[in-house]
Amino acid sequence: MRWFRAYRLRAPRRIWRNDEGAQLVEFALVLPLMLILFAAIIESGRMFLAYQTVIGGVRDASRYLARITPRSICETGGSVDGQAETLAGIVGNAITGGSVLGGGITVTTVEPSLDCIEGSYRFGDAPIVEVAANVTITFPFAGLFTLITPTTLGTVTTTIADQNRVFGS
Repeated sequence: MRWFRAYRLRAPRRIWRNDEGAQLVEFALVLPLMLILFAAIIESGRMFLAYQTVIGGVRDASRYLARITPRSICETGGSVDGQAETLAGIVGNAITGGSVLGGGITVTTVEPSLDCIEGSYRFGDAPIVEVAANVTITFPFAGLFTLITPTTLGTVTTTIADQNRVFGS
């Protein structure tokens, strides 16, 4: 019976001193934080890439509108509202054309507008066209962030606009 008491006292000490598997426990504690950090890096990179892609599309649409709008539109009283569908197609092509991380970007509206700046310019009033696009960006890894926050990231909705001076025909 003495050997049992001696063994009983040595067993917890031996287990307490044994550090086998400590790295595995530390890794298990750090892994969720690393995954959340990596997901945050990927999501922020995707968001910036999506935002830059939409900015490029809106700039292309604004340049296109500035090129096809007649220079005398302020004197004749014309409008650029009829080009909204074409401009939405230009912005949409910029988003879907060859994107590495495509998807998750939705253009809700594209609105062209015209502003005639009065002044003593060479050709009279200066027509300025503006293209504004309302964009919604969704995050595919948003569910991963519910581990640290009670609410999900959901979506980001923003308006991107660009202006150009009309130098058309």
